[in-house]
Amino acid sequence: MTDHREKPISSRRAFLTASAAVAATPVLGARAAHAGGRGAHGQSPDRQLRALLREIDPNRIGAIVTRLAAFGTRHTLSAQDDPARGIGAARDWIFEQLTTYAAASGGRMTVELQSFIQPVSPRVPVPTRITNVVATLRGDTDPDRVYVVTGHYDSRATDVLDATSDAPGADDDASGVAAIMELARVMATRHTEATVVFAAVAAEEQGLYGSDYLAQQFKNAGTDVQAMFSNDIVGTGDAHDGSSPDPRTVRLFVEGVPTAETAAEATVRKSVGGENDGPSRQLGRFVRDVAENPQTGMKVRVIWRRDRYLRGSDHISFLLRGYPAARLTEPRENFAHEHQDVRVENGIQYGDLVEFCDFKYIARVARVNAAALWSLAQAPGTPKGVVIDTTQLTNETTLRWQRGTSPDLTGYEVVWRETTAPDWTNVLAVGDVTTVTIDLSKDNVFFGVRAVDRDGHRSPVAAPLPAG
Repeated sequence: MTDHREKPISSRRAFLTASAAVAATPVLGARAAHAGGRGAHGQSPDRQLRALLREIDPNRIGAIVTRLAAFGTRHTLSAQDDPARGIGAARDWIFEQLTTYAAASGGRMTVELQSFIQPVSPRVPVPTRITNVVATLRGDTDPDRVYVVTGHYDSRATDVLDATSDAPGADDDASGVAAIMELARVMATRHTEATVVFAAVAAEEQGLYGSDYLAQQFKNAGTDVQAMFSNDIVGTGDAHDGSSPDPRTVRLFVEGVPTAETAAEATVRKSVGGENDGPSRQLGRFVRDVAENPQTGMKVRVIWRRDRYLRGSDHISFLLRGYPAARLTEPRENFAHEHQDVRVENGIQYGDLVEFCDFKYIARVARVNAAALWSLAQAPGTPKGVVIDTTQLTNETTLRWQRGTSPDLTGYEVVWRETTAPDWTNVLAVGDVTTVTIDLSKDNVFFGVRAVDRDGHRSPVAAPLPAG
């Protein structure tokens, strides 16, 4: 597709007429934009990403799922010192594998056991040690910018307090752990600009305790977590319930109104709109743009909800602390295979068994994650301090933002869409500036700003806040 963007504007303030802006940035449909990988939609995978995606191995993923299920149960309250059965054995095996991957990183990846004592709670009857296994791949040039991906390695049977019955947890959530472990393996040998954290978290089934602790540690340290993904139940595109398989789709749940929104922020949102422009919603748009392509072979079905009815995953721990986060899960669940004792009843097989997982499907989901994480970690960070000038009544729109610190940052793009449109439809390159005035009314459309580097990597969009 022809690139209709303007040449970079050298001045610190740009003024564009409405006719020039519209001529430079025609409305792009998603299909047309994806064809060229440029514009408001779509970023084609670079050479390094294409090579990374090819290395993701369904056989390795299958071996991880099978091994985790073979621990019998990984219930949070199960044995921590049995070498063959229980959550302790699973913890030690995951740590060993991730440490092996880290050995190939040249010292850039480190692995730790992050432990704490969870006090008594409704699903934890006695104080219990909970341990996350965390692998951190430090970025080369912008290491303080962090992206996190998780799967939870604990499992459960029908009774949430049953720590002894078999609970293989193949789909929920050995599949997610296998995906993040394979990501750690293939990314360990590669250099990223930003830092990527791969975490196998515990105690999700007991109340998101592992991810809650992980997120709080980041918050306590003032860590700039710019995106987090939870992979939870990503085992198959076939629900095994008679419905048509959908092996090329993964659901991505992203909230609209931020979970951590303050009363003051809610007042602003109610006055100017923005229910669909929170950081997590922008993250959802970004993931689809970078991960829906022939190299992943997947459709990303973005769902504008925080999570499914009656359920919640580890991304919520990050949302509670104001971090952008999303949850990936398979297109249609079979609830006979989740949170169920292993048994046959009325001819129906219950239980979360390996036989119901599709390792090639999990590999494709891992590729979606890889495309998102690589694209985030190699691009400049999401613009900060983006505001829209509201000091006077005018039919023009002035946007301002802080210049990012990424070494290869080359400029910015302004995007906009009709207030009724779900996705960005117009884009205008404005150069390496921090202020721009466009002859389009801020009352009529939604605006956003994204950063661009010398290789054409684009950040997620940041929506502006009103400011004087």
